[in-house]
Amino acid sequence: MELISFKDFEKLDLRIGRIKEVKDHPNADRLFILTIDVGGALKQTVAALKEYYTKEDLEGKQIVIVNNLQEAVVRGVKSEGMILASTGRKGCSIITTDREIEEGSPVL
Repeated sequence: MELISFKDFEKLDLRIGRIKEVKDHPNADRLFILTIDVGGALKQTVAALKEYYTKEDLEGKQIVIVNNLQEAVVRGVKSEGMILASTGRKGCSIITTDREIEEGSPVL
């Protein structure tokens, strides 16, 4: 991976969000459509989490979102951000908080 400068890193708007709703993607077996509360603003994201999580696992969970990612269309559905997660030999883990914090709070 290419190294980035701190100035480039500062361009990322990482925020705490809460997953409010999880729906199946109509055009993809591995994708969910998530509605995320980012401090009063609702964002829709598409995430390939179906093989790791159920809808019930995700609903209500606080997560970290890249809030200023350019909008994309994923298999015909608008996605307005990206949830941070890690995958490895033991599966997938969403990056979350260790205690409750206000939605929309910046990640420093």
